[in-house]
Amino acid sequence: MTDSSAEARVTEVANGIYQLHTPVGEGKAAFSFNQYLLIDDAPLLFHTGPRRLFPAVRAAIARVMPVERLRYVAFSHCESDECGSMNELLAAAPQAAPVCGRIAAMIDGDLFDRAPRALDDGEVLELGRRRVRWLDAPHLPHGWECGYLFEESTATLLCGDLFTQPGAVHPALTRDDILEPSEAMRRAMDYYAHGRDAPGLLEKLAATSPRLLACMHGRAYEGDGAALLGGLARALAGAT
Repeated sequence: MTDSSAEARVTEVANGIYQLHTPVGEGKAAFSFNQYLLIDDAPLLFHTGPRRLFPAVRAAIARVMPVERLRYVAFSHCESDECGSMNELLAAAPQAAPVCGRIAAMIDGDLFDRAPRALDDGEVLELGRRRVRWLDAPHLPHGWECGYLFEESTATLLCGDLFTQPGAVHPALTRDDILEPSEAMRRAMDYYAHGRDAPGLLEKLAATSPRLLACMHGRAYEGDGAALLGGLARALAGAT
C-alpha cells in the first residue's frame, strides 16, 4: 500500500524534464514511483502516480511550476500508478487533458472526467518548443493499450514499466547498468506478457536512439538507450 504522507523528491534529469521520485515501503516491500514533468508552453506530466500519492505529486509539481499550468497528463497503460490520480489532477489543472494511445482512449477513456487526447502510433504532440511522439507498444510489458512517449529535443524515452527496479530510495539518474536489477525483479515476479511482437516493438523503441530512459520505478538511465533496449530484447528472448 502506498503512503499518503510520503514526500516526492524533484530532480531535473534532462533540460526542462523533472523526475518526481517517491519512495514507499520498507525491506522487501520497498519500492518507488516516478513521474516526469516536461516544462514548455503546454506542460506535460507522464504518469500520475497512485491516487494515495496525489498530495505528494501535487506538492512536487508546485515546486517547479503552478499545478494549474498543466495542459497534458499522459500515461502508458491503465494501472493505478499510471493514471490513478488522473481526475484529481484534472480538477487541479482545469485546462489539462489526458493523453494516451487510441486503444487506451477507447477502453479507458470513460474513467476520466475529461475526454483523452488520443494519439496514433507515431503521432507527434507539440508542447511548444518540444515535440513528443507516441509509440504504440501493445503488451510490452503488459496491457493491450500500452505505449510510450519520446521527447525529441533531449532524446528522452518515457519508458514506463520497462526496466522496473526494486527498492525505495534511488539516485535520480545513473550511467550504471539497470538491466540486471530490472531482470532480477522480472525473474522474481514475471510481469511481462512475452507477446510475439515484443522483439519488433523493442527494435522500434531502440530506433529512436534514446539518450535517456525515463523509468517509472527506480533510476533513470543516461547513456546508450538503444543498446540497453537490445539487451532487454535478448533477455526476453531467452525467457520465452
